[in-house]
Amino acid sequence: MMRKGLLFAVCALALSLCGCGAVSGSGEEVVVYNWGEYIDPDVLTAFEEETGIHVVYDEFETNEIMYPKVESGASAYDVICPSDYMIEKMIANDLLQEIHWENIPNVSNIDPQYMNESEQFDPGNKYSIPYCWGTVGILYNKTMVNGPIDSWSVLWDEQYKDSILMQDSVRDAFMVPLKWKGHSLNTMDEGELAEARDLLIEQKPLVQAYVVDQVRDKMIGNEAAIGVIYSGEAIYTQRENPDLEYVIPKEGSNVWIDSWVIPKNAPHVANAEKFIDYMCRADVALKNFEFITYSTPNKAARELIEDEDIKNSPIAFPDLSLYPNLETYLYLGDDGDALYNEYWKEVKSH
Repeated sequence: MMRKGLLFAVCALALSLCGCGAVSGSGEEVVVYNWGEYIDPDVLTAFEEETGIHVVYDEFETNEIMYPKVESGASAYDVICPSDYMIEKMIANDLLQEIHWENIPNVSNIDPQYMNESEQFDPGNKYSIPYCWGTVGILYNKTMVNGPIDSWSVLWDEQYKDSILMQDSVRDAFMVPLKWKGHSLNTMDEGELAEARDLLIEQKPLVQAYVVDQVRDKMIGNEAAIGVIYSGEAIYTQRENPDLEYVIPKEGSNVWIDSWVIPKNAPHVANAEKFIDYMCRADVALKNFEFITYSTPNKAARELIEDEDIKNSPIAFPDLSLYPNLETYLYLGDDGDALYNEYWKEVKSH
């Protein structure tokens, strides 16, 4: 979802170097699988220098790409950063091991409200530690639309034909019409899903592209008027293009949490714990937040933010009590996955 995108080619190069550069010669390593552009490369370098543990770093673009690679066991990772519903699925399918909290003292820096939120998909917080969180909303160009936007319905407005960007992700795509029509984004009601499918098919001629990484760059470059985007990306786009505005639609949306987990087959568990503990350190969490602009659940890091506008940003740190009908994605089981995927195939095939 980086989480969702790619910022600079040089950063990708830096990340790749983290996976092959010499460190201390200790022979110790930790293998990390994370969203693209979802960590400051300097943090990885500093971790290597401080611990002597070599970071082997791999990236994925969506939860659905990550999951089968982990499930197959073909690649043995030590640390992964999935999203809420995918963590729930991994727990259900016995792909994760419980975290030894005594080995991660910096977890005390995580705001309890996000630990409580995590209980929805990880009861007892046994398997995951929050890394980033945010919302999904609409990013629009104030010079290219007629007045302020406050509803998902604008994504079906024919005046914006070929200037609308949708997420190329089954859950995020279906969330939009489901919330617009007053349904849960976790619905298993076939009638509600069929309605959402039909709306997406109806909308398709208006859509310029279904994308993940490119929403941000297209919006910054004035290539589209409206796009569905993650809140962290919205912060970055506004820095680059002041004509852009982000809104959580009045019908509600998704609040997501991405968390660190340790796979069942992790070959370097002790190093995984050291890595996660390092990521929970206040100064490190701040550095990552400033680099990726996704909201940090690390309360100690937030206290260190010097820019008051960012520290109190309604995009980075919104008062969620002001927004009705916000939900976190839940794992809907194999039947749910199959149902959503079948309807998504129908949308994409039209």
